[in-house]
Amino acid sequence: MTLLKGLGTGLCLTVLCIIATPKAAADDMDNKTVITFNGPVEVPGVGQHLLPAGTYVFKLADSLSDRHVVRIYNQDETQVLTTILAIPNYRLKATDKTVITFRERPAGEPVSLKAWFYPGREWGEHFVYERSRAIQLAQETNEVVLSTPVALASAPVEALTTAPVEAVAPSGATVDTAQVVEAPPAPAAAAAPVEVASLPETASDLGLIGLCGMMLLGAGFLVSMLLKKPA
Repeated sequence: MTLLKGLGTGLCLTVLCIIATPKAAADDMDNKTVITFNGPVEVPGVGQHLLPAGTYVFKLADSLSDRHVVRIYNQDETQVLTTILAIPNYRLKATDKTVITFRERPAGEPVSLKAWFYPGREWGEHFVYERSRAIQLAQETNEVVLSTPVALASAPVEALTTAPVEAVAPSGATVDTAQVVEAPPAPAAAAAPVEVASLPETASDLGLIGLCGMMLLGAGFLVSMLLKKPA
């Protein structure tokens, strides 16, 4: 009897796991990351441009195909400190830890936020600066910087999704953004199509999950009936 009772409980737990599993994946959608800076950091975007030492929350607010929008919050997420335009930047190997890169500036000046890579992802966020500031950073660091002609300090957040993005060299000249961000690898050539007999459309995975759940619930009910049956 104890074995049957344990089996009934196990079946009910299995059904709960099947129903709950799809929902858990949604928590990773915004790439929420808690980051602590031990010194002041310059950041681009709409809003505050210098973050003092402290703990902040990074979240991916929007992810279009060729540009992303990132928001930085205070530690308890009650205030958006800045909203940043970013371009996806690919890397050869994903890491299991968050990676933040900075631009080293002259002595006494705060470092400048450059890119953010979320754990387990092959792409990261390479941040875009307003053109005038991008040119200054390019000259100070002697490297190419992503820029936009849009006045980020006063632009509405919606404008970030359509703002033009370019790259500027230390000379002030506009160069190809490929000098800054790595494009995703080209997809492998598709195999020649093979004709197959048409098959009737099948239901989605959700239907299969539901069917399994009903079967397990039925089995649990049967076990419960056996438990109630007199010996």
